[in-house]
Amino acid sequence: MNYRVHALVGALACAGMVLPPPLLAQQPTRPASAAAARASTPVTLNFVNADIEAVTRAIGAILDRQFLVDPRVKGTITVYSDQPVPVTVAYQNYLAALRGLGFAVVESGGLLKVVPEADAKLQTGTVTIGQGQPRGDQVITQIFKLSHENPNNLVAILRPLISANNTINANPSNSTLVITDYADNLQRLGRIISALDQPANTDIEVVPLQHAVASDMAALVQRLADGGGGAAVPGVPVAPGGAGAGSGSVLADPRSNSLIVRAANPVKLAQIRSIIQRLDQPMKSGGPAGNIWVVYLKNADAVKLATVLRAAFSPNSGGGGGSSGLSNTGNAGTGALSGLQNTGGLSSSNSLGGGGSSGSSGGLGNSAATAPLQASQGPSTGGFIQADPSTNSLIITAPEPLYRQVRAAIDQLDSRRAQIYVESMIVKVNAEKLGQFGVQWQHLFGNTGDSTLLGLGTNSSVGGNNILALTAATAGGVQGVAGAVGSIASGLNVGVIRKIGSTFTLGAVAHFLENNVGANLLSTPNLISLDNEEAKIVIGQNVPFVTGTYANTGGSSTVTPFQTIERQDVGLTLRIKSQIGEGGTIRMTIYQENSSVLSTSSTAGPTTDKSSIETSVVVDDGQIMVLGGLLKDEYTDGEDRIPGLSGLPVVGNLFRNEQRKRVKTNLMVFLRPVVIRDQATANSLTIDRYESIRALQQSGQPTPSVVIPVNEAPVLPALPPQPAAPVPAPLGQGVLPPEGAASAPR
Repeated sequence: MNYRVHALVGALACAGMVLPPPLLAQQPTRPASAAAARASTPVTLNFVNADIEAVTRAIGAILDRQFLVDPRVKGTITVYSDQPVPVTVAYQNYLAALRGLGFAVVESGGLLKVVPEADAKLQTGTVTIGQGQPRGDQVITQIFKLSHENPNNLVAILRPLISANNTINANPSNSTLVITDYADNLQRLGRIISALDQPANTDIEVVPLQHAVASDMAALVQRLADGGGGAAVPGVPVAPGGAGAGSGSVLADPRSNSLIVRAANPVKLAQIRSIIQRLDQPMKSGGPAGNIWVVYLKNADAVKLATVLRAAFSPNSGGGGGSSGLSNTGNAGTGALSGLQNTGGLSSSNSLGGGGSSGSSGGLGNSAATAPLQASQGPSTGGFIQADPSTNSLIITAPEPLYRQVRAAIDQLDSRRAQIYVESMIVKVNAEKLGQFGVQWQHLFGNTGDSTLLGLGTNSSVGGNNILALTAATAGGVQGVAGAVGSIASGLNVGVIRKIGSTFTLGAVAHFLENNVGANLLSTPNLISLDNEEAKIVIGQNVPFVTGTYANTGGSSTVTPFQTIERQDVGLTLRIKSQIGEGGTIRMTIYQENSSVLSTSSTAGPTTDKSSIETSVVVDDGQIMVLGGLLKDEYTDGEDRIPGLSGLPVVGNLFRNEQRKRVKTNLMVFLRPVVIRDQATANSLTIDRYESIRALQQSGQPTPSVVIPVNEAPVLPALPPQPAAPVPAPLGQGVLPPEGAASAPR
């Protein structure tokens, strides 16, 4: 039976004529070779407005495959060819005609299904990986593996190229795209993906240098690779991505004296290699100035680094001299730590770094307020390494081999130092309860004119002045009454005043008092400093303390008094020296003081309240640690009673005075350090604090008033838009008091 007969069977089926089953059943089973021969025999299609199901059965007979037609697939279809075409072409024509009607063919479990196009993506069972074989208008699922590009970036590009009823999904975890669509469109998408999935840069290549120094060469090669023609500023590194951003990047590896190069394409890489080869040439007479080399430092201090390098490269530093020089530097650091621990405090004259004792002249006495932050250093001379503080550079006089060694050490020591932001949280909660109860009375028994009178009464000083003192004040007339009223304690006071003759006397007084006092204080001094550098912050008052008096009264009527005063800081003081260790741990030497003036009535000077902590701790980056504190619970009571009578029921209260007091104090000091290693983190921290203060200023604006012309309070200006950068977790969350909370920094 040839394929024209199969086509005829389909045409007859469309016309409602079906061949008898015996005719079809009598067909013998064809061997595989016969099926291959039939697949290569051309067929002629001639279906015009034929039923879709009948045409599908005819196509199945031609392909010798079984088709299943979904019940929702109904209508007529037109498939024809003027000339005989191969079986594959005939099948493609059939699929194209179905696609035009909104239907598609999917393959699942070896069975071909004709379904609506909207359901094809759910029922297809054909999944290919990579570039699959073309299958025309059959709906299949294909997985594309990406080597370089982010799959999320390609979704937006490929989505408009996929039919509306089909899908595209990205899996960033393994860099794949899963697309369900027609097979011929997937072939087109595969070519697009191959063109887009290209590396952004070439592989990293390491170029060793023979004569030049890698640190000197990197900045120059980077500028030439980026096309920059301007003169380089000494000591200022050229960031990759300046004039020719994306053209390539060049980094120096001081350990191997090599350049690490990455370019946008092989051509650019070859150009950078050519530049390096031309510049990496030996110099006949040393450096530009003979054997004198100038190295501009980026982060380190030139004077300090010159001292260290001279000690390390001294003639006697073959393992002992250099170590000795470095150990001396370490001892200096230890001394600084020791000095930090022994400073501060109201009783120490060095609370301001040694300048507190100068306050005896009666001035502010704070040399730190008038002295420069750091005295100008002179050039460091001696040896073959000199330091120029004005340009923060080193001048090295040495032959090229020694210069290479020194330069390798400089590149390792001249690194950007991390900074540490420290939040110190001081929390103080006080609760005080007081209860007082007492009755005092006085009575005279007798008549006016009697020479002998009987007096009876009780008096007590618990809870205030006793009744005898109050009676004496009351007997002084109007002024005495006012004095008596002013001396009566707080609370409920019930008194009986009698007039004897022309004098008022206090016959009885009852006193009742219950007092509750609470305080909740939160102070958060914070500061930032370089790694292994000391920092200090003082927030408070500069209070005068009398240290001595002198008056000249001998031999003259003129009195010349003289008084010496020393001023000291009273308030919050925080001194910290931090050192970043391995794994992000931070070793901190801390002195924290919280002081306040209680009273100034004493002639010897003011009385102060002080709490301080002096310790060394190790804290992980960003973690909170409690430094110490005080939990105090005090109870005091007092009672005055008349023996015997005070124990009587009810009536005994007339012969008793009581007072009870309980004070609970909770004081805790917490610390939270955060390491700042780059400018992005510093910007994020600064913006967070800046916007927090600005929000408080905006919320604290005065209520507009027509009568009072001042209707605005100062507000910080809005920050300009910042470039996109990774933003860390907000600092200070749960640390700073919320707006409206009770807080009073001391």
